[in-house]
Amino acid sequence: MTPPDGPTGQTEETLTDSETIRVLGARRSIRDFADRDVTDEQVTAILEAARRAPTSGNLQAYSVIVVRDPETKAKLAKIAGGQKHIETCPVYLAFVADLTRIETAFQRNGRDLDDNNLEMGLMASIDASLVGMAAYVAADSLGIQGVMIGAMRNDPEAVAEVLGLAQRTYVVFGLCLGYPAGQPKQKPRMPAEGVIHYERYDAAKAVGIVSPYNAQLKAHYDDINKPTDDDSWSADVDKKYAERPRDHLRAALKGRGFDFR
Repeated sequence: MTPPDGPTGQTEETLTDSETIRVLGARRSIRDFADRDVTDEQVTAILEAARRAPTSGNLQAYSVIVVRDPETKAKLAKIAGGQKHIETCPVYLAFVADLTRIETAFQRNGRDLDDNNLEMGLMASIDASLVGMAAYVAADSLGIQGVMIGAMRNDPEAVAEVLGLAQRTYVVFGLCLGYPAGQPKQKPRMPAEGVIHYERYDAAKAVGIVSPYNAQLKAHYDDINKPTDDDSWSADVDKKYAERPRDHLRAALKGRGFDFR
């Protein structure tokens, strides 16, 4: 029996290409947006698709806040260290780790979340992340692109106040969305041979790709006239993360009801 043709005319045995693979393969972060609106209907379609993302044990321990108000976006941009694209994007999505419904389920059985542990916070954070990436891909399939904003974790309490968050919630990251004003040159990724492992992890390959990638990333930055060090990736990682980034975060999230013990 001949297998049916795939979306590009390939048989099931040889199928290696699809619209989704092409969308992901062409992905890049967009920070400059065209003067074109993203409609409410498009946002709804994006989020309805994203809600089908897998979640831990069907907990669905996340919420999404859609932000269009210029004043709210300006406040969030300030918390994020002045990232202007939060203000200029047509729509901003905040992906929230949300334990409120789980706590309600516990309370029905005479329990509470006061003694929750690392796993509860991880599950909610992972749920929000899976849904966020699904939203990004769904948006990109419509020609709507953007950039993830991890700096929502700079000050979880301030973000919670701006967005009116309840206890047992925090914003894991945000997502700027809009139609791109242009397409920046795609940043190279680390070589697959040090990232993708088969059957067992190969530590030598994992670290062996760092020096070649430093050179590759430097060439990319040189090409777009962005200053960088000779050991581009390594130097950047050291500058940004060696000094315990967001060292207050664990205490801040504990105050919001997430005990990352």
